[in-house]
Amino acid sequence: MAEDLKKAYRTIVREAFPEGMEITLVEGGKRQTLVYEKVTWEIAGERKGLRYGENPGQPAALYRPTNGNLVLGDVVTIQPGPYLVSNAEMLQSGKHPGKTNLTDADNALNILRYLQDTPTVAIMKHNNPCGVAQAENLEAAYLRADRADRIAAFGGCIALNRPVDRATAEAIVSHYAEVVVAPDYEPGVMEIFATRKNLRVLRIRNMERLQDFVGFSCLDFKSLVDGGIVVQTSYEPRIRGKEDLMPAACTYDGKEYRVEREPTEEQIQDMLFGWWVELGISSNSVIYVKDRATVGIGTGEQDRVGVAEIARDKAYRKMADLICFEEQGVPIHELKDEKVREEIEARVREVRGGLQGAAMVSDAFFPFRDGIEVGLQEGVTAVVQPGGSERDFESIEACNEVGATMMFTGQRCFKH
Repeated sequence: MAEDLKKAYRTIVREAFPEGMEITLVEGGKRQTLVYEKVTWEIAGERKGLRYGENPGQPAALYRPTNGNLVLGDVVTIQPGPYLVSNAEMLQSGKHPGKTNLTDADNALNILRYLQDTPTVAIMKHNNPCGVAQAENLEAAYLRADRADRIAAFGGCIALNRPVDRATAEAIVSHYAEVVVAPDYEPGVMEIFATRKNLRVLRIRNMERLQDFVGFSCLDFKSLVDGGIVVQTSYEPRIRGKEDLMPAACTYDGKEYRVEREPTEEQIQDMLFGWWVELGISSNSVIYVKDRATVGIGTGEQDRVGVAEIARDKAYRKMADLICFEEQGVPIHELKDEKVREEIEARVREVRGGLQGAAMVSDAFFPFRDGIEVGLQEGVTAVVQPGGSERDFESIEACNEVGATMMFTGQRCFKH
């Protein structure tokens, strides 16, 4: 059975989809048609499309718009031409990509388009970030993103918003990754990547102007089990800078509540960074960030307290594992010396898993104070959330009691 599964992953699904696709919307006799072409790459002397979909044996295809646009009210939502992932150049591919490889790359760009001012790296796994970080140079940003969760980063998709230099390439190949995505690659980098024969290397030149995609909207399709389709316009955040954040305030039962502590510039930067990373995370989600790097990421849960606890617990576990791996040369679950393990875990508890002084980010409001208290009890000093709960006053009081600051975005960012 195990060998059959391995064989399935090596199998290339036949090209089951046609070369083109059209979608026509009709209103009052007026027809708007979007024309798409299937994307293929020249790999090993053959034209090939996607390897398979989310699972082996599940055919899939990637299409890009080639003609027509769609106008909904005053908004032009699709215009062919300024491609990103759908026009990626395949520079190296031991195996051509599957659907998840491309959706990981796409979601990374969804995050990176708001973080273009600084070298930034997003490492994706199963369409969620496992580590996102900024730094003064690309290599440092990559190392910080990898250290945020080195276990989940194994076999991930690494998206970088600057041309990859040799130092960064050497750091990447010292670990195992499946996909690297960048706007370009400096001389000598592809020779370094060639030492990893199954590494897929994609070049997306339009990443050089990712800023142009801020505010860009397109159609988002979701198929239902009976073949029905839900259509929506893609999400665009109203938060573009610190001037868009609002100090937490509300009125309850005739009394006004306001957060007392104003955020520092560093806290504002962490809150903005965290909110833009949050845009690419499956909901329900809560994350913690510090110094423009993720510390703990909680994704896809059903309750806000639980996901805040998961992100907290991950921060503790990931820090303990990182210390053990760097000092002992093995993951913490392989460490035989119980005394050393206890000493490492004590050090992690002392610094609260790196959460002291961190910012807590929530994609929707806290309905009660129990969710926000998960972070505040660990030493979180800044919180950013949409606000809008009938009991926002509880969260404001919780922050004031410990001297933390909090800002509202006025907009939730669910992603399912």
